[in-house]
Amino acid sequence: MKVKQRLFFSKTPADSDVAAASGRAKTLLVFEITTVLLVTFGTSGIRSALRLINAALQPVALNQQKVTIHPQQSSVSWLDLSLQLCSAGVLIGWGLLGWYLLARDKLSPPGPTSRDVLRGAGLAALIGLPGLLFYAAAVQLGLSTVVAPTGLARSFYEYPVLVLFSFGNAFAEETVVVAWFITRLRQLKCPTAGAVVAASVLRGSYHLYQGFSAGIGNIIMGLVFGAYYAKTGKLWPLVIAHFLIDAVAFLGYAALKGNLGWLGLG
Repeated sequence: MKVKQRLFFSKTPADSDVAAASGRAKTLLVFEITTVLLVTFGTSGIRSALRLINAALQPVALNQQKVTIHPQQSSVSWLDLSLQLCSAGVLIGWGLLGWYLLARDKLSPPGPTSRDVLRGAGLAALIGLPGLLFYAAAVQLGLSTVVAPTGLARSFYEYPVLVLFSFGNAFAEETVVVAWFITRLRQLKCPTAGAVVAASVLRGSYHLYQGFSAGIGNIIMGLVFGAYYAKTGKLWPLVIAHFLIDAVAFLGYAALKGNLGWLGLG
């Protein structure tokens, strides 16, 4: 029952919080949303959209352009490792910020359980394979750039860093874009469906640098994940699912470089 009390349906304590979010409280919520989005995924979404516009204006077709999600940042190994750890740390910091803001108001989602792993694996399978096929089709249709998950050089830290990035991406995106953003929108009296759609559009926006299809695909993923969170109040299955999707993509690409011609990644 404690979990259900955090859902945004019928008469719950969360609805009481929404009703109380007026006047100064509402102003502070708007200020918090604006500030957090400016330093996290909101600015990333604007930058990503501008990068897509720039790519679309190039004389070369979109599917002839290549984007690397996690490029090598230095030819000096210890510098590259340090820079990669800093980048991953920023993502984890974003996730911790979202978690702290919810915990401060006693609205943080329940902690992980053993069942969350199975739920996460199921969500990963639901999203991952169709997503890969959708991407492959989009490249062929010229709606996506060629996306290289990693450009890291072969080194002792390549796989550990990719695993860390997989967790950082998952923890930051699901905590901020789903748990925190949807909760704050509901406190501003936004309907649950509207909050889920808004979070999905935000998720799609910061993936636009990969192409039009990446924006659409991530909006669909956002709708599924947002609806799951709104119904269950559980965050960790989403984090685990996202982690598995990214880990398979990053580690699989690193292991199979040169054997992915069917994806245009030869």
